[in-house]
Parts: sequence; C-alpha cells; structure tokens
Amino acid sequence: METSPWLQALAKSQSLRVAIKVRGKILFINLGDVVSVRAEGNYVSFQRISSSYLLRESISAVARMLETHGFIRIHRSVLVNTSFVEEIRPLSSGEYCLRVEGGKEYRVTRTYKQHLKSLAQFWIGTGALFPG
Repeated sequence: METSPWLQALAKSQSLRVAIKVRGKILFINLGDVVSVRAEGNYVSFQRISSSYLLRESISAVARMLETHGFIRIHRSVLVNTSFVEEIRPLSSGEYCLRVEGGKEYRVTRTYKQHLKSLAQFWIGTGALFPG
C-alpha cells in the first residue's frame, strides 16, 4: 500500500501519539519520534533514536494503524517512519538497503520494494532504481 506524499506531510505536522504501558505506567510516545517498528515475538518494539518500547500487538495490526501516518512496511517484521529515510541503495540480490537518520540500515525485501516508490514526493532521473 502506497503512502501518499500529503499523508507523509500530515504525519510530520501532527504530534500523533501512541500510549504504551511500561512498568505500571502509561507512556505517550510521539509517532514523529519513532524511527521504526519491529516485530519481536508477540510484541512490537517502537524504536526511537535513543530508546525503544514494547507493545503486545502483532506487526500486521500496527502496520494497518500506522500506514496512514507516514510508516511503510519494508519487511515482514519491520515498519519504517518515512520521515527518517535518508537513502535507498539497490543490492545485487534484487533487494534494497534503506538507511535512516542516525545511520541504521534495513534490508527491504523484494515483497515490499513497491512501498519504496511512495517515499519521495517526486523523483528526478530515469526512475531506473525501481524496475518493473
């Protein structure tokens, strides 16, 4: 599912928050600060630059909730906040390497490579990076 550029801009401009129960307290995490969401068994981990928080939920359910808030699925177990993406590099395997602010890199599997096309508001060049 492609995320439109205006939805990405909307996600950046609003301070949408998710509530996560941590050690008997409820923390409110701004989605704009979340770099990625990773599946960890029956949980998902909301990863910020300097911290992470676990929530008991499936990655598929979280993906459905966050797809309209600037997050794209790049792997069966990873979502990425599009506002943190800095670089996409093709790999010889047909997959891609996606780098986010802070230097962390993620592998984008072939199944989810079509989601990468929604990252830029417009592309300059031939578009040969995403054949087919």
